[in-house]
Amino acid sequence: MEFLIRLVNKFMYTGGLIFFLSIDAFAQNQKTHIILIMTDQQRADAVGYAGNKAIKTPNLDQLAADGVVFSNAYSSTPSCTPARAALLTGMAPWNHGMLGYGRVARKYEFEMPRMLREVGYYTYGIGKMHWYPQKALHGFHGTLVDESGRIETEGFISDYRDWFKMVAPGKDPDATGIGWNEHRAGVYQLAEQLHPDHWKADKALEFIENYDLDAPLFLTVSFNRPHSPYDPPERLLDLYQEAEIPEPVIGDWAVGFADFPNTPDAAFGDFGTAHAVNSRRHYYALITFLDEQIGKIIEKLKEKGMYDNSLILFVSDHGDMLGDHHHWRKTYAYEGSAKVPMIIKPPKNIEIPSSRTIDKPVEIRDILPTFLDAAGSVVPDKMDGNSLLNLLRKPDSPWREFIDLEHATAYQDHNYWCALTDGQEKYIWFFRTGEEQLFDLTKDPHELNNLSMGKPEKAEKWRRRMVAHLEERGEDFVKDGQLVIREKNLLYSPNYPKNDFDAAEALKLWRDELVSSFVYE
Repeated sequence: MEFLIRLVNKFMYTGGLIFFLSIDAFAQNQKTHIILIMTDQQRADAVGYAGNKAIKTPNLDQLAADGVVFSNAYSSTPSCTPARAALLTGMAPWNHGMLGYGRVARKYEFEMPRMLREVGYYTYGIGKMHWYPQKALHGFHGTLVDESGRIETEGFISDYRDWFKMVAPGKDPDATGIGWNEHRAGVYQLAEQLHPDHWKADKALEFIENYDLDAPLFLTVSFNRPHSPYDPPERLLDLYQEAEIPEPVIGDWAVGFADFPNTPDAAFGDFGTAHAVNSRRHYYALITFLDEQIGKIIEKLKEKGMYDNSLILFVSDHGDMLGDHHHWRKTYAYEGSAKVPMIIKPPKNIEIPSSRTIDKPVEIRDILPTFLDAAGSVVPDKMDGNSLLNLLRKPDSPWREFIDLEHATAYQDHNYWCALTDGQEKYIWFFRTGEEQLFDLTKDPHELNNLSMGKPEKAEKWRRRMVAHLEERGEDFVKDGQLVIREKNLLYSPNYPKNDFDAAEALKLWRDELVSSFVYE
């Protein structure tokens, strides 16, 4: 049957005709639209439905009310490109090959848009992809991209920047004057309609309005914010002038991260509570701005009669520390960096469980298997992720005990780690120093108290799990049953695809490993 479906798909998109299979029956089985809405660098606690009373996210709150919230969703490698590799492939870091911030490969065995296209979907992407080359498709029929001014392919100009030049000739799209990794904040300096994330929503509305194919739709809308610059329109910031913004939390283990140079893009440092709260105020206002854009997309799906038959998944690629533990940005094992918001609003033919919150440990790698499942396709046995629909159908169905997290060296040598968490406890192993951290996330959700010394039996249990997790990597990671302190960073695993790379690119990959203590996104 799968062969016949693939044959139909091939003819559907090459103009061919076949008469021996009922197209109507096939289409009827494939009518679930799949809509992926993604933000960039949004913390799991920066949504109203998670209990944050300071932030205003009415549209996401309603989407959560219509669906299911995953309260322990993580980004295994919490920076932009490796998170997107996991999203694209459904694989764990070691198996898709990106262990830190590097370059998404040109081609993988499993690719989300291509696999959905092969089972009859019309596939389209809008927004930030962060792929290389920058207009790569990976199976999308088409894309409109915004890469925040990043130029990594010779001659590249994003679709947003081209549009901006047409509608605002001579103006500066970066007029706010705050860099892409700064922790300062400011108000967007141009007309709101020129904001890059307003543009993405407008293009999504236009696309949905024009969509009239019989084929089911896979649409990705990938916003660039609330990743810095924290630049909301002023009217949104005004909503937060009297709000009680949560202050950063500082663990008993974090004192050594306070005294760092006060540079705008510092990854560590105590720059004062007022500074952190101001950045958070703008960050929250920016999320409310995104919530408005998401609300418009949802309303358009309803107008077109597509909402009920759509699986809508909302997620972020990773979080943002925002000064917690004197850390800024991402690439860390801590909740602010590695934990993400995740909602599924299923189509009407999938019953929503009585419990609208699922606390099993899930990860970005689970999104592609979920979409394949919703499309009626087979999830390959080799794929590391699991369909989240299994947990909707039967919340007590077998699931992984814990999820693995890791990141290659970024910002400083010490920040090279691997972690395991079940959402209740978290164990972190620092490769360079042999330092361990253990947190009880149930009693200490802000990770204030490191229990690795005070709870030796629990630490040993997690240490044994880490040994088992890293053993497949060989004696550079585990030797004689013990975790190995590493002197060298490893940015790409041996499983990273080597396709289509010339000598110059290969040299650059290895050079990136040497200089990856500095990360920019």
